[in-house]
Amino acid sequence: MDKHAKIYVAGHNGMVGSAIVRKLQEEGYPNLLLRSSKELDLRRQAEVERFFEQEQPDYVFLAAAKVGGILANDTYPAQFIYDNLMIEANIIHASYLYKVKKLLFLGSSCIYPKYADQPIQEEALLSGALEPTNEAYAIAKITGIELCKFYRRQYGCDFISAMPTNLYGINDNFDLNSSHVLPALLRKFHEAKEAQAKEVVMWGSGTPKREFLYVDDLADACVHLMHHYSDEGHLNVGTGEDIAIKDLAHLIQNIVGFQGVITHDISKPDGTPRKWLDVSKIEATGWKAQTTLEEGIQRVYAWYLEQEGSKR
Repeated sequence: MDKHAKIYVAGHNGMVGSAIVRKLQEEGYPNLLLRSSKELDLRRQAEVERFFEQEQPDYVFLAAAKVGGILANDTYPAQFIYDNLMIEANIIHASYLYKVKKLLFLGSSCIYPKYADQPIQEEALLSGALEPTNEAYAIAKITGIELCKFYRRQYGCDFISAMPTNLYGINDNFDLNSSHVLPALLRKFHEAKEAQAKEVVMWGSGTPKREFLYVDDLADACVHLMHHYSDEGHLNVGTGEDIAIKDLAHLIQNIVGFQGVITHDISKPDGTPRKWLDVSKIEATGWKAQTTLEEGIQRVYAWYLEQEGSKR
């Protein structure tokens, strides 16, 4: 990417988009196109095409999405599939129409079958049934991958896709009704510590295993792929290591300093038993995650404390 190219980061206020913006600014890219959802509704084709016609971006990072944890996905499946389908279809098609040089689409590891062989290789896509609790979101993200593939195949567009594992980091969502497991646990332990509570209740059995990637590592991978990857096959992005949710809880408990006990609400769903990505393909391009899980959680907790302090 030329240093003075126009780069559109869709979803720049979100956790992933804001990390990509930080990375691009750090690398010396001054010409970033940024629009909030209030300024530009990505679900509306006419608005998106008008924006592309006016601004003529050279490169696009498609990080905009409607996201949430198990409860949000299971409660609002129509919103999750509609919003995400419209966002990605509008941006990908406009990028074709207005001759964007390269586009990176970001999916999610939930695209893979619920019982895929571990670690999950890219070829596992569409090889089995999805996890029912986030099926709507997964189908939308699978469609985004396929759009990039077929626009490349039919029109010669340099559109690529990356599938990050479970993400966490600065600007994460800490709402207990819609957040993912790591920020939800961090907030629960913090509030229990502040209230001097004797226990924290965890959803599910704690036995499922998940892989967690610090969002600034993902941003680094995104910029790396823009420079070093061009193919119709999507690439997994992760650490290559996973952890049981109960062990994650104990790690967060220690970082926060909560002295009570952990109990389990087994009436709540566990989700997919394991999601562990095979990251050999992206590592073969010369990229590898740098942030350990403990180091990443410590950074996020420090940021969370700053945010809580600023509210007082």
